[in-house]
Amino acid sequence: MRFRNRLLILVVTLLVPSFIGAALAVAYVYAEQQKDQERNIAETGRAFALLIDNEMRHHEGILRTLAASPALAGGDRAEFYEHARRAAEGADAVAILYDLDGKALLNTNRPFGTPLSGRDPSNLPALMQRLGTDQTLISDVFLAPRLQRYDFMMQVPVVVEGKTRYHLVLGMHVGILQRLVQRQQFPAAWSVNVTDRNGRIAARSRDPGHYVGTLLREQTRRRLAAMTHEIFFDSKTLDGVPVRSLASIVPNSQWKVLLSIPSTEVRRVPLEAAALLAAMMALLLVLAVAAGRWFARRAVAPIEYLGRCADRLADGEEIPYRPHGLEEVDTVAWRMVEASKQIRRSKRELEHRVNEAILATEQAQGALLRGQKLESLGRLTAGIAHEFNNLLQTLTTALQLAAMQAREPNLQRLIETCKRTVARATTLTGQLGSFGRVQEGRLVTVDANAQLASALTLIRGAVGDKVAIETAFEPGLWPVTVEPLQFDLALLNLAINARDAMPAGGKLRIAARKAAHAAPPGLAQGDYLHLTVSDEGVGMTPEILARALDPFFTTKPTGQGTGLGLAQAYAFANQAQGTLTLHSTPGKGTRVHIYLPRAHGPAADTPPDTPPAGAPETASETASEPAPGTAPAGLPDAAAPSAGATVLFVEDDALVREAVGEALRAAGFDVRIAVNGEEARALLERGAAVDIVFSDIVMPGSVSGIDLAALVRERWPALPVVLATGYTDRRVSIPGVNILAKPYDLEQVIGLLGRLTGRR
Repeated sequence: MRFRNRLLILVVTLLVPSFIGAALAVAYVYAEQQKDQERNIAETGRAFALLIDNEMRHHEGILRTLAASPALAGGDRAEFYEHARRAAEGADAVAILYDLDGKALLNTNRPFGTPLSGRDPSNLPALMQRLGTDQTLISDVFLAPRLQRYDFMMQVPVVVEGKTRYHLVLGMHVGILQRLVQRQQFPAAWSVNVTDRNGRIAARSRDPGHYVGTLLREQTRRRLAAMTHEIFFDSKTLDGVPVRSLASIVPNSQWKVLLSIPSTEVRRVPLEAAALLAAMMALLLVLAVAAGRWFARRAVAPIEYLGRCADRLADGEEIPYRPHGLEEVDTVAWRMVEASKQIRRSKRELEHRVNEAILATEQAQGALLRGQKLESLGRLTAGIAHEFNNLLQTLTTALQLAAMQAREPNLQRLIETCKRTVARATTLTGQLGSFGRVQEGRLVTVDANAQLASALTLIRGAVGDKVAIETAFEPGLWPVTVEPLQFDLALLNLAINARDAMPAGGKLRIAARKAAHAAPPGLAQGDYLHLTVSDEGVGMTPEILARALDPFFTTKPTGQGTGLGLAQAYAFANQAQGTLTLHSTPGKGTRVHIYLPRAHGPAADTPPDTPPAGAPETASETASEPAPGTAPAGLPDAAAPSAGATVLFVEDDALVREAVGEALRAAGFDVRIAVNGEEARALLERGAAVDIVFSDIVMPGSVSGIDLAALVRERWPALPVVLATGYTDRRVSIPGVNILAKPYDLEQVIGLLGRLTGRR
């Protein structure tokens, strides 16, 4: 028997069971489509009920915020009225305050002070009797008599000092729910109703103007009243259309969402799906008979060839198929060819994405690790610098006092040597600040062109003659707020790295420009000073580039590099509220970009190598012989006008208290000592007569120097405040507060205190 005949017999043999299977499949699809449709309707109902609940919670949040108003707790109803009126207008509602007896105290729809009647005709009193008054209550829909519209109310208790003193109510038009219904764009055949507890319609998708405020059918209301969870049931709409309805409960308010779909619409979708499946299966059966005849002659060879192509496809190879003249077989084959190409493309794309994801993950992990290292290093160096600054402050003050009292030239020379040593130690602790926290007293708003010129002087001496320096500074660069020492040090470190990357010499290019409305990586859009330092050196591989900003990472031989150069520049940029990015190509060089935010204040008049802006000038002269009634020998003339002025000196370090306190007394000040912020606050609150407050910032206890300065500015605004800082993690942004960086110069302090107390 020929293969074609065998195929025909096989097809005929399969027809009867195939038709039976098709019928069962149609019935199954019909049933599953009905279940699917009910699940989709149920999910839609639940989602819409949650959407209404979210809207209710939003308005409850407004009420809770108003109920917690300090003005209401303090009895300032006029101020509370203004707050409530603005909040209610923003929510398209009206806020009403009732006392516990139900008397209206204020209504944002009426002018403040207007006599008000009792409660609006809602069922809130009945709900309070049934559910209590210590929770949020939502009334049912009612007809507002004044506006002749349907509203509902939400009430929260107002608790003052642990007791309920008032009831705050937000009256809302049901239109807010109508807008929610309209935004959902339900199918036109659906009827969606939002009802209150009594079955009164608050919003409706179809003809809301006619039905809002109307009660549902009695039988439907009984079902909704008895339901405890989501239910399906058959009913009729108010206009008599048979429907399949889903009722969902709105959480917290016990309102209901009723989705009604016409019964014909409910049956239509499963019937269409079943009919489509039946047609497809019938078509397949017909095609099977025809295919049996058509494939009988030419099916074997192409099928075998397809088998070989499938084997190549399984191996991931691209299939070079040649047509065989059988359309179905060729169609399958071409799809296999396209599939093989797509598989190869997808494989390449997947590999590319995996590589990108791995690279992004490594970069993110590197950035996180770098940040953790810098943070740990910052905490360590900040703590060390703080303690060293206190020690250096004691040494500085003691040496200055010793210099004032010494008369022998040899002794004076020894003291000057000690002073220079202390100055070097001060510079070293200042460099520790590049990894530590904010050193407020050393921040300066500088002219960027002048600061770059200063740094360029250091760079020329450091890179040597083999390196040609090329600069491109845009005229009129914006000022920036930085620590000048760290600015110079950052550029110097970058220049030294560039020099070491070009052992045979090369070109070092330093550029600066204004970047308006820029958005550097990780920073908000704004105006920035953009610095670029680039070289023609050996560059870095991706592996080295990924770790280049890590503290203590270096590729230089032992003893020739600390691994802190790039890390210091990165930390400096971050401390200045900017950022640093690094780009490098092996064999082509490295580019470092620094973005510093534009300072909107004027640049300081002092050059970068002088004490930073915000640190007062030192007195220019000292007296060699004290005249009667003047300051002791060696102290500045500025102290003389303030002889007898009382200084409240707040310092937790005993050595600093002893040295600086003695110096202030020697200058003619009456000094009162406080060992921390709490003690200083207590002295001021007891009415201690002081003319100026001179305080450290970082102190143990709950009151820092910044907190103390803010308290003085608030309660005693005429009392001058001077703060001293080594390193702190908080910025000082209190107007009129003078800031000194530790260790400060004794003459500088006495001159500043003298001027401030003299003005008073």
